[in-house]
Formats: sequence, C-alpha cells, structure tokens
Amino acid sequence: MSKGTPKASAIEQAVGVLADPIFRALSEPSRLAVLKRVLHVERADIAEIAAGLPQERSVVSRHLQALHDAGILRAERISRQVYYQVDGPAVVSRLEHILLQVKALAPYCCPGDLR
Repeated sequence: MSKGTPKASAIEQAVGVLADPIFRALSEPSRLAVLKRVLHVERADIAEIAAGLPQERSVVSRHLQALHDAGILRAERISRQVYYQVDGPAVVSRLEHILLQVKALAPYCCPGDLR
C-alpha cells in the first residue's frame, strides 16, 4: 500500500490523534495520582496538593505543569501562589473533538460498526 492512499493517510492521522498531549499526560500513573489529588481538593496550591502525595514537591510540580500544558488543569496565580483545578469544560471539549476526529477517520483505517 502506498503512503498516498486514503487508508494510509487516515492511519497516520489516527495515530496523530492518539498522540494528543491529553493522552500523553494521562499515561503516567504518578501523574494520574496527582490528578486524582487535584480532583479531591478541587482547587489548591502546590503545597496542599503535594501534602497528600508520596512524591517530592518538585516532582508534583512537574506533573502539575504537564497536566496544565495538556489542557487538563487550569492555573490561577494569586500573589505568589498558583492554584490548580481541573478544567472540566476544556477536557470535555478536547475529548469531544478527538472523538469526532476518530469517527471521521475510522471508515478509512478501521471499518466496523461505530454505534
């Protein structure tokens, strides 16, 4: 099969969709633990988030940054503190967009019943 076929193009696009930063951010168990902690505290600074986790504060900070960069968390700076919370509408919107992309590509790369 040549690279220029619709199927080959759809496969490349599907792999690109699955390489979305949101999936990379959620693929690490430690980062999921940080996200779970943020969900529990709802809105908190690094000190409160890290207090409930076994990782060093610097590691938690890197995970928070990765989750923020992926659009999962929103960060608000108040004075010297940064408060994090899950950006629910942004996550839902991003996942809906990904779903639409996958649905559009599926007939080309992986046909089947997509109910």
